[in-house]
Amino acid sequence: MKDPTIPKVKERKKIMFYDSQDRQIKLKVRCNFDGITQSQFFRMMITGYIEGEDLIADYMNKCKEKYDIQGIQKRTKIKQIQRKKKAEEMKFSLREGEIESIFDTIEQETDL
Repeated sequence: MKDPTIPKVKERKKIMFYDSQDRQIKLKVRCNFDGITQSQFFRMMITGYIEGEDLIADYMNKCKEKYDIQGIQKRTKIKQIQRKKKAEEMKFSLREGEIESIFDTIEQETDL
């Protein structure tokens, strides 16, 4: 079965970083347990991070605080922006896909 998370050959970019051998082995075992490859894991996590998934954003905030990666003011400002964005989405009941759909419909109806 073809992996749906793999980008097309011409769209691929290699992402590489270093970690300990122990953590790489634990990752491989855990991914095997979950029935996914390490590549699938990273692509799924990157997608969740880019799309602002709540659980991933919450985890990132905990890590930033734990490892003192970002100042308190900056973390607070980011949280405020995230809350404001959610409030706007709820106010208009729109998600990213719905917004794109609206623009597609306008484009079709106006022959742009």
